Amino acid sequence: MRILVVSGILLTLSGCLGPVSLHRAVLEYDRTVTRIEWEMLLLNIARLGDGLPVHFTVTSSIAATFNYQLSAAVAGSYNTGGGSPGFFIPSVSVGAVAAENPTLSIVPIQGREFTERVLTPMADAKFEFLVFQGTPLDMVMRLMADGIEVQTPEGRFQRFILNWPTHPKEYEEFRQIALHLVWLNNNRNLFVSRLAFVEATPALLSAAPSADEVRNAAEKNYRWRHVHEVGEYELERRVSGRVVITNYDPRVLSEAERAALNTRAANNPGNFVLIDVRPGYPGGDWPLFGALKLRSLNRLLDFVALSDVEAREFAVTKAPRSGDTAPNPVRTLAIEVSDSAPSGDSPFALYRGRYYSVADTPWDRRAFAVLYDLFQMTVTDVSQVGLPITISK
Repeated sequence: MRILVVSGILLTLSGCLGPVSLHRAVLEYDRTVTRIEWEMLLLNIARLGDGLPVHFTVTSSIAATFNYQLSAAVAGSYNTGGGSPGFFIPSVSVGAVAAENPTLSIVPIQGREFTERVLTPMADAKFEFLVFQGTPLDMVMRLMADGIEVQTPEGRFQRFILNWPTHPKEYEEFRQIALHLVWLNNNRNLFVSRLAFVEATPALLSAAPSADEVRNAAEKNYRWRHVHEVGEYELERRVSGRVVITNYDPRVLSEAERAALNTRAANNPGNFVLIDVRPGYPGGDWPLFGALKLRSLNRLLDFVALSDVEAREFAVTKAPRSGDTAPNPVRTLAIEVSDSAPSGDSPFALYRGRYYSVADTPWDRRAFAVLYDLFQMTVTDVSQVGLPITISK
């Protein structure tokens, strides 16, 4: 009876062993892939600091087979020799085997994917997305923007303000503009949004549009609108245009004014974010019309890597026309290099015998999280890759 009870307990425990082990394995795989991506970012920063090219690899899939086996044997023997003949001697044998066979598929980012996702400048939608998520505006600007192109109100180029410490005067001006904009944003006087307006095309018809014409227009997000004059109609649609940074609410503008502002923004490439800080509104005593020029992921990593090699970032105080903002760290993203592994849980990578790690401050941790988000938004689409590299254990 005792043998049967013990065997029942062991069988019950074997049923619990599988789910618990599977739960732990899934979490460990997730931690492992995340740590690999952290290290890959830091390794590429280290490579760029040495003047070497970057290289990215992403994990496209993980397949693991879990095998749990439990064996139990119950035996007994009668003593037929001396002593107490006929005495039953029971024995039990229990064995458990757990095996895990993971298979990982990794994809090198190269060719067209490398060009589009690493070397191509980032679109304005990524800038808007990060600001909308609540990331500090100056942090996003310092990471993503290569500088500010100052333009005339008509959109003609005037000068460029480079966000790079190799050009100290331009770098200082860029930082002060960023502090000015984040001050406006903290006081709810800045708008980072996508222009929306109605685009209308007039048409003179002899009769009202037919039902088929109305249906076809609706399928393409257009609609017919009758104007007061006889036979005059408009075919209109709502347009979601370019991202702009303004010190006024663009919704107070008329449809025509928003369309005209979007035309000026659309004259710039897709990696430009229009800036329109006008007099007469909060912060308008420092007017600015121009555009942020956004970097590629490779250029962003290069900026972080060379800030300690080519020219160090330096402290910049706010302009007198701006209010107080905090924090205002010297470095956009501080990467520390040491001969020993850092303490705590800061991300780090080993490169040529030295440890590269993210500085353990709230600003730097969040800036690295923004960098990681941008990495995810640029190199995670591997669905079109034909032959990944498969590793089996």
